[in-house]
Amino acid sequence: MRYLAIVVGVMVLMIAGRIIFLGFNHTYYAARAERNVAQENETPAPRGIIYDKEGDVLADNKAAFSALLDVRTFLENEDQQSATLSAIQNVLGISPDDVWSLVSAAKDNDFASPVVLADGLGQSEIVNLQALDLKAIDLKSDFARVYPNGPVFSSVIGYAGRVTADDIAKDSSLKNQDVIGKTGIEDFYDKNLRGTPGVAVTYANAQGQALGEKQQSVPQIGAPLTLTIDGGLQTYFYNALSNQLASLGRPIGLGIAMDPQTGAVLSLINLPGYDNNVFSETGQDATIRALLTSPDRPLFNSAVSGNYNPGSTIKPLDGVAALAEGVIDSTREIYSLGYLLVPNPYNAAAPSKHLDWQYQGSVNLASALAQSSDVYFYVVGGGSPPRSTPLLNDPSDYGISGLGIDRLRTWWQKFGFGKPTGIDMPGEGSGFLPTPAWKQQHSGTPWLLGDTYNVSIGQGDLLVTPIQLLDYIDAIANGGDIYRPFLNASSTPAVAEDLTSLAPEIKQVQEGMREGVTSPKGTSYTLHNLPFSVCAKTGSAQVENNTQENALFVGYAPCDNPQIAILILIENSRQGSLNAVPVAGDVLNWYYENRMKK
Repeated sequence: MRYLAIVVGVMVLMIAGRIIFLGFNHTYYAARAERNVAQENETPAPRGIIYDKEGDVLADNKAAFSALLDVRTFLENEDQQSATLSAIQNVLGISPDDVWSLVSAAKDNDFASPVVLADGLGQSEIVNLQALDLKAIDLKSDFARVYPNGPVFSSVIGYAGRVTADDIAKDSSLKNQDVIGKTGIEDFYDKNLRGTPGVAVTYANAQGQALGEKQQSVPQIGAPLTLTIDGGLQTYFYNALSNQLASLGRPIGLGIAMDPQTGAVLSLINLPGYDNNVFSETGQDATIRALLTSPDRPLFNSAVSGNYNPGSTIKPLDGVAALAEGVIDSTREIYSLGYLLVPNPYNAAAPSKHLDWQYQGSVNLASALAQSSDVYFYVVGGGSPPRSTPLLNDPSDYGISGLGIDRLRTWWQKFGFGKPTGIDMPGEGSGFLPTPAWKQQHSGTPWLLGDTYNVSIGQGDLLVTPIQLLDYIDAIANGGDIYRPFLNASSTPAVAEDLTSLAPEIKQVQEGMREGVTSPKGTSYTLHNLPFSVCAKTGSAQVENNTQENALFVGYAPCDNPQIAILILIENSRQGSLNAVPVAGDVLNWYYENRMKK
């Protein structure tokens, strides 16, 4: 009896252990049991079509075939695994290790769903796979995303692709075969664009014999989406900027155009561009790897997510702030010899020299903006340097208290810097607004007058995103409304910050930006022959420890009733802002001839 009790006890423990094991693996076996009785077959649905503001198609769908691996059949038929892996490698170019990785990544509760091996199969691949007649490989009619003008619009549209294990981990509602937006508009509006697949259920008995099929639902195409993007402007802007970069031998640049009266984004470009069609085509693994590993980061949306020194394009903001705070009036002149000297308390013979980009002479607010005087804005932003005997600078350079870093930071925030604009694009950056406390903690050194001088001309540690920069210029153009930028044409324009109480100060800054085009000394004077008025500000930002210089241009037209505002940035330019102005002239003139004159 004792032996019998031991045997019974061991059996009870084994049964209990098995029950516990099955409990922990419930989802796996439940999925297998469900698969044995009823198999769901999904009919894919096309994604919603994306249009530009003129109704031209930017993202479409085409019929295609995909190769799927039935995980259950593959695992159950061990005798065919070697032949299946060999066929996948020979026909589709996918290694056995990669196939096993796909099988391992399949979710337990999605055991019944096949995994996608390849999309957009060519005719030869379809014929070869059909000839092999392998149980675990299925060919399925599907839809592939098509981008008619891929590289030109990829910065805006982004691309869509099959889900990965990481995607499923973030969203448990996703299935192995789902196609989702990965970047750009495809990502931001994915839930709207994603269609609803049709579902048919095939019932089987315990022997696996089909008993019948029931159609539960039919596929529904995703919702269409119309953008604010002007396709003609986008194409011209893209080509003009591409040609300028090629002539300079530089790979990286970006451009944005907006409607300053609403915040609608008319054009958004990042270069080097990329063809987003490669993510929907088979046999493009090498091309995709090259895009992902390129040091020029073609997949990175610099216009929305990049952080840059604004350079002299920050000066209109300085001007508004200085007028509003009573630091200066528009007639106050400051003299620039081409530099500003600050006494050195430790060595009187070696004062600190803060350079201007050239000799300016006496300038007031309008001429300082037109000629982009650094000395003027050093003094406006940081205040006059301490007096010394003898004076190191012209007497007119003294007696101004300056805004100081705290008030500068307050005004940066008023104009939307330091936080996302809210544009409907994924991964928007915030920029960075330095403070004395941050510098002390970061470097262990106090904030100095020279630091304030640097940020007053858009250098130093001040960083903004290009979309923030143009958004603030929009407010200068329209008289004080900072709009939330948007790309969805059905969006309602929204004012993020109402600064219209600053209309008098903004008006005086507008005059300086206009003089930048009309004055022979203006940094944008080459645009003065355009058949419409342009208000502009150029900028050059020293980067990489002053070994490189980014060129910037911001402007709008016409000055009295702005219909377009544009930004151009060229990384590591050859001649600073001079390299950006010609592109601005071409783009603005095209818009006038093709949009404003109509």
